[in-house]
Amino acid sequence: MQYKANSPEEYILQLPGEHQPVISKIRGIINKKIPKGFKEQMSYGMLGWVVPHSLYPDGYHCDPKLPLPFMNLASQKNFVALYHSGIYADQKLCDWFVAEYPKHCKRKLDMGKSCVRFKSMDDIPYELITDLCTKSTVEDWVALYEKNVKKKSIVSG
Repeated sequence: MQYKANSPEEYILQLPGEHQPVISKIRGIINKKIPKGFKEQMSYGMLGWVVPHSLYPDGYHCDPKLPLPFMNLASQKNFVALYHSGIYADQKLCDWFVAEYPKHCKRKLDMGKSCVRFKSMDDIPYELITDLCTKSTVEDWVALYEKNVKKKSIVSG
């Protein structure tokens, strides 16, 4: 679901009641733990953390006018979704996350390429999300993006 919001606070106010405290708490964790340089903004109709053009002028290869996306947080109809581009682009980080997940959550991991879906609001692995936020600096993400993502889009495009 996409919400029409101009700010993270406005976005959260539109969410269903059971999702508001979860999204607020995850947002707080990300803002506190994400390395310096990432910028919070509304992105694709959800909360987003990006590498701003001031740090990476090339922007996103799909649309260079947009800053380079890194993480997103969204409330969907039946779940809360955390999107982390590093999990998609870095197999070592993905393997770490998959191995750690059962230590923090009693439910089965529901994960796509970069999306982790949390369907039960009473079993969110906040400590694991905290650890995940510290795993990639802006410099790490830009280097990984240029190596794995941008390079492939140029070759296939």
